[in-house]
Amino acid sequence: MSTLRLRIFDGTRSLFAAPVPFLITITDGNRVQRFRNFRQENDIPFDLPFFDNGGDNYTVTVWAEGFQQAGFAPVALSDSFSKILDVMLLPDKKKLKFSFVDAPWDSINALYPFLGSDLDRVPGTARYELLMQNSPEVIACILNLCESMGQIHLSQGTPLNYIKQLCWQEPNSPKQDRIFAWCDPQLIEQVKIAAAAKLFSEELNPGVFHQGATSSWKQIQFGEANVQLTFHERNTKVINGVECLMVEPDIDYFRDLGAHAIYEVIPNSLTHSITDPAEVYALRWIAGRTAGVPEFAPKYKIEG
Repeated sequence: MSTLRLRIFDGTRSLFAAPVPFLITITDGNRVQRFRNFRQENDIPFDLPFFDNGGDNYTVTVWAEGFQQAGFAPVALSDSFSKILDVMLLPDKKKLKFSFVDAPWDSINALYPFLGSDLDRVPGTARYELLMQNSPEVIACILNLCESMGQIHLSQGTPLNYIKQLCWQEPNSPKQDRIFAWCDPQLIEQVKIAAAAKLFSEELNPGVFHQGATSSWKQIQFGEANVQLTFHERNTKVINGVECLMVEPDIDYFRDLGAHAIYEVIPNSLTHSITDPAEVYALRWIAGRTAGVPEFAPKYKIEG
């Protein structure tokens, strides 16, 4: 037998405080359903069959009324240790709210100075607060990307050390699924080094998904919600004496390019929707907890 310990969290990154009927479905790698029922606990152990083969790659999903379904696969179980899986349930989209209590402009600008390096404090604050009021999804995307890039350790520093200034003007203003910024060209060399170490994978023909792009690499650390750094090397700007080039960071739901095209780009083009920063938030948090890396904790939370 193998043991799975399932813990269920909410959008504040805390265990569910009140009992909620969770519909839990557990399917083994042979596609045999091993459990499907309601449980009210937020921390639940399961004893499950052990096969010593691909059958041990389980799929776990959790749903509750008023919340979006979440889960993870594959959850590799063993007969020699207990596996912990942390899952985050977000409120239904109509009820979902971003809480930026921990993200006032002064602290965010101090943490990520490239966000406001083009303006003095007062106009920078006004711009940020207006965007927060009118487009909270864009602020969530910015904070997702800043937190994620700050957790990518290159041979020298993180991507944030090379970004000099955020682009705020159209057509490259921040969006809910990506940002554009001016960066030191050395960032490309650092990403190439990371790719040689199997931390990134180069995307061929980047202009297919990123108009005008000249090169692009995607982080491959997690199964979902990896950072992609796409470069527009023909777009340049001198900042503090450094000729910078444009970088376009974004986060895709899926690591595999084929899955990204089939399940994300194509549906988004058909429905005219774009990547949801709330879904990125949950996917990246779950992926990080599963991988055992420092918690993904951007300076906001999700309530509902």
